[in-house]
Amino acid sequence: MSISQAIEKIEARYAHQPEFIQAVKEVAITIAPLYDSHPEYDTFKVFERLVEPDRVIAFRINWENDKGEVQVNRGWRVQFSNALGPYKGGIRFHPTVNQSVLKFLGFEQIFKNALTGLPMGGAKGGSDFDPKGKSDNEIRRFCYAFMRELHPYINKDTDVPAGDIGVGGREISYMFAMYKNLTREYGGVLTGKGVGFGGSLMRTEATGYGAVYFLENMLTAQNEHIAGKRVLISGAGNVSLHAAEKVHMLGGVVVTVSDSQGTLYDEKGLNQEKINWLKEQKAKSQPLADYVAVYGGEWFAGQKPWHIKGDIAIPSATQNEVNEGDAKLMVENGIKYVVEGANMPLTAEAIDHIRLHRVHYAPGKAANAGGVAVSGLEMSQNSVRQYKSFEQIDARLKCIMKNIHDSAAEASGKYHQTDKGYIDYMTGANIVGFERVADALVAYGILN
Repeated sequence: MSISQAIEKIEARYAHQPEFIQAVKEVAITIAPLYDSHPEYDTFKVFERLVEPDRVIAFRINWENDKGEVQVNRGWRVQFSNALGPYKGGIRFHPTVNQSVLKFLGFEQIFKNALTGLPMGGAKGGSDFDPKGKSDNEIRRFCYAFMRELHPYINKDTDVPAGDIGVGGREISYMFAMYKNLTREYGGVLTGKGVGFGGSLMRTEATGYGAVYFLENMLTAQNEHIAGKRVLISGAGNVSLHAAEKVHMLGGVVVTVSDSQGTLYDEKGLNQEKINWLKEQKAKSQPLADYVAVYGGEWFAGQKPWHIKGDIAIPSATQNEVNEGDAKLMVENGIKYVVEGANMPLTAEAIDHIRLHRVHYAPGKAANAGGVAVSGLEMSQNSVRQYKSFEQIDARLKCIMKNIHDSAAEASGKYHQTDKGYIDYMTGANIVGFERVADALVAYGILN
């Protein structure tokens, strides 16, 4: 079966899962040159196997709110592929969570994890639980209830979840406590734990820092530097603010962050003091717009950042936040580099537009792999019961991100996708990640 026939089959079978179809098509179209040159992939139906999860675990979560009222939510764990190692991927708590979203995230995670070079498979999980407005006691009770249902399906050698949107260190700690209580074992079954009880230094910074390290390598490939570049960042969460922090450290000028209410613009740029203020403000769930009264700048209510002039864009909020109209604004306002800090923040049409205009584009599976890379390093530290210093982890992260960049760039050239210095990182990253998983599946025969 050809790649195009496989896509048609997926579209017919999962027409009700648009995010998943989008992710599959983006990979499928770009790996065609590799797939065609490896007839064994078709013989073993590698692509058809990879687009179907090993299993989807669905469960009900019963918990009580502060009024003593019983609440019911839905939960899932999508274990996609363990060809390269234990299933690995985050847990997301957000009202938009459904099977389509988790399947798209889990499918992307297969190749993201493969790109790191660490022994990790791909998975994703979560619930339609909305943590906004919930008390700490309610968060704790829900996390306990969620892990009560999930724990039979995970283990340090089977499936190692992490955090994601709505799930940070607090939530991981509650879930880890319940897992220990139920299993009577202290294992590295979750990553993102607190430092001092199994967690790794630099996990909080890893995704944002890693995206900027990838950007540095992109700039170097074009004989450019980040110093003095104007950078637009969307989002104001963990990834966004740590990306802003690293850009500032390297001499770049971050002029925007944003949230669901609008965009904050500071022409002078965010320094460390301002970034620390933003971290505290978001931790207290206070309005981003309050920044203007403290440090100046402008607040654009209900707007995204892309109408502002800049050199680099790092969309880091959520999936499909950048549509074709936004992409046109990026091009018009001088953006030359787009680095995905979030998972699939650009729609397919937006990607097509910026690539058509030769904007250098780093897909999320490559650019934001720093988070899962440090999660993988946390797994290793848990296994040997030894901890690495911040400097050691940072050096390893830089090396991993450079390797991801260089392998994607090399694949782009090998399959004739590099044109007059313009590197097709999307095709390169997809080919490298897919090839690593596909070769393992061929070696296994048909049992994986």
